[in-house]
Amino acid sequence: MTSVKNGIPLWWLAMAATLTPLITIHATFAVSVLEGHISWCIPYWDSCTSISRTGRYGTSYFIFKGTMLPAAMLGILFWALNGRWLLQLGATSRGRPWVPWLGFVACMSLAAYTLALGHEGDGFNLIRRIGVVLYFSLTFIAQLLISSALKGHPRWHANGRRLLWLCELILAVGILSVILTAVVPEVYSQVDDAFEWVLAFLINLHAIWVAVLWKQSRFRARLWAE
Repeated sequence: MTSVKNGIPLWWLAMAATLTPLITIHATFAVSVLEGHISWCIPYWDSCTSISRTGRYGTSYFIFKGTMLPAAMLGILFWALNGRWLLQLGATSRGRPWVPWLGFVACMSLAAYTLALGHEGDGFNLIRRIGVVLYFSLTFIAQLLISSALKGHPRWHANGRRLLWLCELILAVGILSVILTAVVPEVYSQVDDAFEWVLAFLINLHAIWVAVLWKQSRFRARLWAE
């Protein structure tokens, strides 16, 4: 029987689930610029284009759908394994059982958003809006639960604390966007795309960090037969 040490490392799966959407939005942005659908800019502070617009036209349309849908499926597996990983670490908490389910709904929302992208109509617009809100909010909650569970673990306490700091930063960006929307909507309408890019980057940064922790903890899978 294969020993645990000879099992299949899983950190690469976590990294693939994380980097695929992050690389995709930058790749579709570059392709859209090259094809003339959007102007060159730095979307993180120029707020020149939304993430959706980068995958709406030309070749980028096919790249976005062709990579984001598999990314959503990888994400479902990533979140399911996160629940198992926390359990094996002994980083148990009352919120741990919710992590796979929150991740599942978040990734299904991402898939729905991706399928609706590039289509006109009130129904498709509603699906995109709901998909984006659920993806970002539920992913954040799942990441918060993981960070909290790790913070309570003797070995992974420091990483959990830093991940919680990152969650606080994500929350601060989100709250700031809500405040600007309510207080100065005309100003926020000029920078809302930049907020979207920053939030997407920070959420993926958290997931990359977790993937690194999978590697450090030697999280592996075994296949065997008797």
